[in-house]
Amino acid sequence: MTDWRGHILREFTPGVGKATLVADPNRLLTEPRLSEALNARGFELLLFEDPVAFRFAYESKYRYRLDAGQLIDLVVLQHGDSSSLRWLPFDLLARSRRLAFSLADYFPNLSYPVLCALEPQYLDLIYDAQARFNPGVLGENATKDFILRHVFEIAAELIKTDSDLLRTLLRRHYRLQVIPPLFVNRLVQVLTQSQLFDEWPLNVLFQEPSKFFAFLQERWPVFLRRFVGDGPAVDADLAIGGPAALPFDNPDVRVYIDTLFVEGILQPVDWHGLEGVRSSWLLFGIRRDPDRDRSERLASLLQIVDGELPQPDVRHGAWLKFAATWAQLVVLNSQATGTREQTARFAEIRERMDSAFTVWVENRFGALHNLPATPPVVVHHIARHLASQMSQGYSKIALVVVDGLAFDQWIVLREQISKQMPQRRFDEAGIFAWVPTLTNVSRQTIFAGKAPMYFPSSVYSTDREPSLWAQFWADHGLSPEEVGYMKGLREPNSLQSVDELASSPKLKVMGLVVDKVDRIMHGMELGTAGMHNQVRQWATEGFMASLFDILLSNGFAVYLTADHGNVEAMGCGRPKEGALAETRGERVRIYSDEILRNAVASRFPEALSWKPVGLPEDFLPLLAPARRAFVLDGQRTVAHGGIALEEMVVPFVRVLEGNQ
Repeated sequence: MTDWRGHILREFTPGVGKATLVADPNRLLTEPRLSEALNARGFELLLFEDPVAFRFAYESKYRYRLDAGQLIDLVVLQHGDSSSLRWLPFDLLARSRRLAFSLADYFPNLSYPVLCALEPQYLDLIYDAQARFNPGVLGENATKDFILRHVFEIAAELIKTDSDLLRTLLRRHYRLQVIPPLFVNRLVQVLTQSQLFDEWPLNVLFQEPSKFFAFLQERWPVFLRRFVGDGPAVDADLAIGGPAALPFDNPDVRVYIDTLFVEGILQPVDWHGLEGVRSSWLLFGIRRDPDRDRSERLASLLQIVDGELPQPDVRHGAWLKFAATWAQLVVLNSQATGTREQTARFAEIRERMDSAFTVWVENRFGALHNLPATPPVVVHHIARHLASQMSQGYSKIALVVVDGLAFDQWIVLREQISKQMPQRRFDEAGIFAWVPTLTNVSRQTIFAGKAPMYFPSSVYSTDREPSLWAQFWADHGLSPEEVGYMKGLREPNSLQSVDELASSPKLKVMGLVVDKVDRIMHGMELGTAGMHNQVRQWATEGFMASLFDILLSNGFAVYLTADHGNVEAMGCGRPKEGALAETRGERVRIYSDEILRNAVASRFPEALSWKPVGLPEDFLPLLAPARRAFVLDGQRTVAHGGIALEEMVVPFVRVLEGNQ
């Protein structure tokens, strides 16, 4: 490597035998490609955050091997400057070499405080840009402008018209572009100084995706009235400030608009007088015949996912974005009666997706758990992300974990909640579940805020979730009476207990487990379509809408996520291991003995023996093949535990009041 990674990798020669202690204040070594390169050289990365958790991991996995004279290429990361290494255990300091890396070493001409606001994934673009353009020494604002232009492809001085601004906003939010607030504030500052967009609520539109799409949604009928004519009367009282007329028909804007309707991000409206409509892109935003609309959306979505299917070497954000689009297609495919060609195309794309995603997960998942917790990437980041939100001024936070809720089922659930609570908004993102995607593994990581290797004694059950949740928040300064936890929520009669807990005057944090979807799944014999129908029926009863009402009315910032999704699978046969498997799931088997796992794997050659990434060393998963399950050959089931996209990428949603 000749980029910034190459300079770091030169310091790591395998086989030296000493542990390497690294002061890494900018989390450079957790960047996935660098982490993967270190792993390929045989290095193991261990993060020092919590002294007790670190001591447990070090003693149980490495200390005895070092004492026995084994060569271990261990890298211990401390996310502080070189002086922070003194907080590491003395016995480790005495037998290790020390290194320190900083952004200032590789980007000396750019403002260090500004660079610190960026995620490591953007450093490649900055490194290339500074080599190509040689900008010289830049101050803070000049560094922000340089990064906005060359990383986020936004040149504020070139945004001069409403079309330019709208295109910039669409590119940001449609691509799920994570621009840190430091850079958004600079962009808004420059645009405000131009005085060209005084009517636009720039801060809101750049910072809040759900408000931006609501801004577009309520202006769509205004545009139709002007562009098409006829139609129903348009409400002139717009909820979100800004110009009423938007240039949806501008070629650079229009290319996004029909896609937003196809992907379900914007909703079509009722309109009469369609005789004058000749532009097909407009028709996606107008309700016509439901069957025809679904059929046309299905055809368009198939084309979109085919063109956007990520390759095995992409960054994690590409899969998170794709998962949301794929979920829309899964829902639509279960509703619409597609042609034979569409059915075949869906199956062919899904097969290519499964293959690419499996390769990506095998190569890249192990590097994700050490990434910064904001924004959260893997579910064990969620608790730390919420803690950072609380430190920034949130007084009360509630986390709702819907056990087993796949992204496509969230779309079904959200549709019903939106009908019952039209004033609510949802800021949606995706997040990775832990592998294996089992409740006792992935859900516990959510409440523990750490990888499963740190709670080996409870990794086979969920009994310790309340204490793990309480301990996490105790470590962040909250007392037991300020932390609440409830599980088994699914029916209206449990809402009173939630209300009583939420109204407790001392309570600051709530963790709630809703298990209805998981119960539906384990009794499901009708596949994906059956799951959607049952989730939709449950949602119409209003439980989730009422739950959100209770939490919001008690002043909580409300987040929703899931511990894992689920997938429709066909049986490939049951392993005959008797009682020797620790967990006998339909999509995964867990063994404590490598020999036994290998013996079973030999009878299922397409199954995957998963390396215990972040897991206890004697927790050895055998994952069922793609879209297959360890049940009777040919039997259809809906299950979880494996690494299909629908199992691994789950929703992470902020539930908002309309005026928030």
